[in-house]
Amino acid sequence: MTQTETVTRQALEERVRPVLYINKIDRLVKELRLDAPAMQKWLSNIIAEFNKLVEIYAEPELKEKWKVSIQGNSVAFGSAKDRWGFNYNIAQRNGVGFKDVYDAYNSDDQSLIKALSEKAPLHEAVLGMVVQHHPPPHVAQRYRIPKIWPGDLDSDVGKSLMSCDDKGPILMMVTTINVDPQAGRIATGRLFSGTIKDGDEVYLIDGKRMGKVQSVNIYMGNTRELVNMLPAGNIPALLGIDHAIAGETFSSIKSVPAFESIKYVSEPVVTIAIEPKHPKDLPKLVEALRRITVEDPNLIVKINEETGETLLSGMGVLHLEIATSLILETGLEITTTQPLINYRETIRNTAGPIMSKSPNKHNKIFMRVEPLGDEIIELIKNGHIHEDLERKQMAKILREKGWSADEAKNVAAVDISGNILVDETKGVQFIQESMDSIRSGFDDVIHSGPIAHETVRGVKFVLHHFVPHEDPAHRGLAQLLPATRRSMLGSMLLADSALLEPILGMEIKCPQEQIGTVAGILSGKRGKLLNVEQKGVISIIQGEVPASETFDLSEVMRGGTAGKALWNTYFKTWQIVPQSIFKTLVNDIRKRKGLNPEPPTADEFVDKE
Repeated sequence: MTQTETVTRQALEERVRPVLYINKIDRLVKELRLDAPAMQKWLSNIIAEFNKLVEIYAEPELKEKWKVSIQGNSVAFGSAKDRWGFNYNIAQRNGVGFKDVYDAYNSDDQSLIKALSEKAPLHEAVLGMVVQHHPPPHVAQRYRIPKIWPGDLDSDVGKSLMSCDDKGPILMMVTTINVDPQAGRIATGRLFSGTIKDGDEVYLIDGKRMGKVQSVNIYMGNTRELVNMLPAGNIPALLGIDHAIAGETFSSIKSVPAFESIKYVSEPVVTIAIEPKHPKDLPKLVEALRRITVEDPNLIVKINEETGETLLSGMGVLHLEIATSLILETGLEITTTQPLINYRETIRNTAGPIMSKSPNKHNKIFMRVEPLGDEIIELIKNGHIHEDLERKQMAKILREKGWSADEAKNVAAVDISGNILVDETKGVQFIQESMDSIRSGFDDVIHSGPIAHETVRGVKFVLHHFVPHEDPAHRGLAQLLPATRRSMLGSMLLADSALLEPILGMEIKCPQEQIGTVAGILSGKRGKLLNVEQKGVISIIQGEVPASETFDLSEVMRGGTAGKALWNTYFKTWQIVPQSIFKTLVNDIRKRKGLNPEPPTADEFVDKE
């Protein structure tokens, strides 16, 4: 699967040694009807595929050493659902093999599967590989720290990290946050150096604030044990640090480089409205939502102030299904709406400068717009260009991407959805003090564009000229925000505005004879087939499909292929909505939001002298 490859690549790039566990072996018998020799052939293909990844991504001196093999005991097979698993050692010692697996799943006798889990318990197989192959922290940190920590390795902190020194300064990277109803946030991560104790004060490097450790715990399975202190190399679970997020670095000294922070790359593209069945449960729902959004930063909760709805956005229908099932597990009864797709608004041409006046007619704002290139949007998305970046540095990056020196050094605001506001006014009075009000107008338009009140993406707004009123009372926020808003909306409408819809990439695995069916299902959903690869008896199809067409995808797919296709989707890109459905789509979105179905025209926003 795509995600296996992504995770393997990341791990190998950070010098994490792999062992391979292949899950869901039961499906090879139940669904693909393979016998023992065919299963072995199938699995040896997977192992070869995995070793290809090691060959591509591992470093030259580790390639051969880190490949996995059955005889080397670095591969295990099993079914997590039925709790059995074996590697080479266990198969030899306990006398289990693929014939037993085939017999267990081919018979109606349920006790055979249970016997399999007693003869070859899964935890022995997996932990056995870990103990045998994974190096202890003081060995691993020597070769991993240079890859994962950007600081100076010859400094005291660097030496302490390399040797996993429990007498050094505290340095810990948080990888997960859980929320315990009684204890609050629990920050769990690896302690690379130092010893952490109850009551220690630590500095959150990314959060730029202090935190105090109330208690040091360690997880044993899913239970949390109080231990009061832990030395380097352990994985502490800390209570009391309420502002921690995943990817944060804790340290006992302030001026130290952080480990790289965790970046969340997916954009939430599907939204549902969620409410409790009984109004009295509202506080409980708010609490549950707060908890799951801390644990999964890819979920976003917003409250629509006009309708009072609580909106939950995620990366796809499945992502939201999992989130709602987590809420239901807490015993809350909730109702959810049909999923809604989040669109983006953009422009295809340049327009302006156009002029809009403030409500009192005493201030004039001249604005022009042009599309922001894909490269720049990408840089904003990856965090290479952001609000807090030093202006000189930003100007340098933008000049390299072909911006004029003048525009590059006058960036007034950068918006995370991929928009930039540039101030190209020359010698205008009061511009500094008015800029905040103009930026508020910019923020306002970004969150609700002219066509359908959706988020704006990929637009460069250029403040061309500004004629203010002398008296500060007549050029406050109440005057400048509406003027800025109107000039931005008007110029966007003149610049051939368009709607962008989220496109999901799909990877589908199915038997060869199903390719036609799958291609038919994709094209029926405005999707397209990009590539087909043959791997043994299975075809791997790469395709893409608009997110708005995926709501009943699982029913259609299972029905069409009789359950023989496995697939996963991931957010791929934004694409302009085809002209054929543009008008009806805009009308539908506007009706849903309680607006006039017809979008406004530019004349409503542009003022004449």
